[in-house]
This record gives sequence, C-alpha cells and structure tokens, in this order.
Amino acid sequence: MPTNSSGGVRALPNSRTESDGSAVVRVLSYNIRSMRDDTDALARVIGACAPDLVLVQEAPRFFRWRKKLARLAAASGQMILSGGATASGPALLCSLRATVERTEDVLLPLTPGLHRRGFATAVVRFGGARLGVLSCHLSLQKDERYEQGGMLLERLARLGTPHAVVGGDLNERPDGRTFKRLAGALQDGWATRPWGAELTSTPQDPHQRIDAIFATEGVEVLGCGVPLGLDGVTEGDLRRATDHLPVLAALKVPAG
Repeated sequence: MPTNSSGGVRALPNSRTESDGSAVVRVLSYNIRSMRDDTDALARVIGACAPDLVLVQEAPRFFRWRKKLARLAAASGQMILSGGATASGPALLCSLRATVERTEDVLLPLTPGLHRRGFATAVVRFGGARLGVLSCHLSLQKDERYEQGGMLLERLARLGTPHAVVGGDLNERPDGRTFKRLAGALQDGWATRPWGAELTSTPQDPHQRIDAIFATEGVEVLGCGVPLGLDGVTEGDLRRATDHLPVLAALKVPAG
C-alpha cells in the first residue's frame, strides 16, 4: 500500500477547480450488489470518499429500484445522474459540483442464456473541464466480455469529449485479454499512479483486482486504488457494505 514518510496512507488530492479552468475530480467506482447488504455502511463508505462522481455497478434493477437508489444517493451526499434498471445495472451518481450536459443509458446486445448488460453514460463539466463518463459491468463469459470491451471503447469515442473516465467491474484480472484491451487504449488508474490498496475482491479475502478506473490520455491520474486507511472508511464498513471493494481516483482534467 503506498504510504507517506510517516507511514500513513498518502493523501489523495481534494476536489478543486484551478484558475486555468482545469479541475481535480474525485471518482469512485463501486459494485454495490443491488444494495442487498448493509446500506448504511455503503452510504458511509461513499460519503467518506467525498467523490464528485460515483460509477455504480449492480444498482437495484427491480421493485422500486429508483427509490432505493435515490435513498443511497441522499444518504451519501450525491444525486442520481443516470442508469439503474434502464442500463441493466450500471448507474452514475454525482455531487452538486457537476454541471450535467447530457446522459444516455445503453443496453448491449443480449446473448441468450446470459445476463443483459449495459452502460450508464454522461457528459459533465467541472469548471472549464468537460468530461465523458461511463460505468460498466462486463460479462462473466470471456468472449462476450471481449466484445463488450470493444463496444465500450466505441461508445466512449461517441461521447465526443476530449477527456473521459471509465469505471467498472470487469469480471477479469489485469492479465486477461479484455482488461488488456482497455488498458492498451486507456490509462489504468492503479497501474499509472497507485494509491491505497490494489485488490478489490472480496472484502473478506482480497485476492484479485477485477474492478478498475480508466482515463483517456491527457487526464492526469493523481492517485487511484482501494481507499483502505482513508479517514472515515473503516474495514468493518467495507466488509458489510457489499461483496466488492471500491476504487477511488483523483484525476486532473484539463480545461476544454
């Protein structure tokens, strides 16, 4: 775990807008397992991370799903941006700092016998910085997952923004071909500037990194990883909140 000279976790930069219009944006990616676990613990983890954007996977999709997601957003200091059942699980939350240009939920082709997948996407602005955003939860089946990785890159390009961030549960480790496909086209946040801890699954026995945040070229990754040791984030809450650990990144997005 990257530490500072005193042995503690190195501080992750706070959100801010610079005089040149660029912005430091905190992005959290989190598989919340349809809020079937301890939602109070989940809200505390999200709130303590102080994100500007939350890229959710496995948001509630069935009975009163909007109400459940709205409760989580309110409890963690966020607002619903897009997604949920309309994207087959991925969702986006944001703080009041974000100015929203547009959103779009995308359903991917259905393979018979497999779970329907989708993307939650948006274009937002922070000061003079304009940012495309995409949350994903890729297939458990390796061939479908690889095809979805290609669809993700195509959809990201269609957002039409100079800079973008992707967060998701990839259902694959960094040595997998889909993970490599994304990391070959985008910056893998942990590999670029590791911060906190690396492994995201499972909270009780972290042994693999299958969740990640990626950014396009031109975005400066100031730190990215699992927020173990962050003030307000306890190991007890992380274990109770859901069956994945979150990934938190601080990104510096240029103006334009």
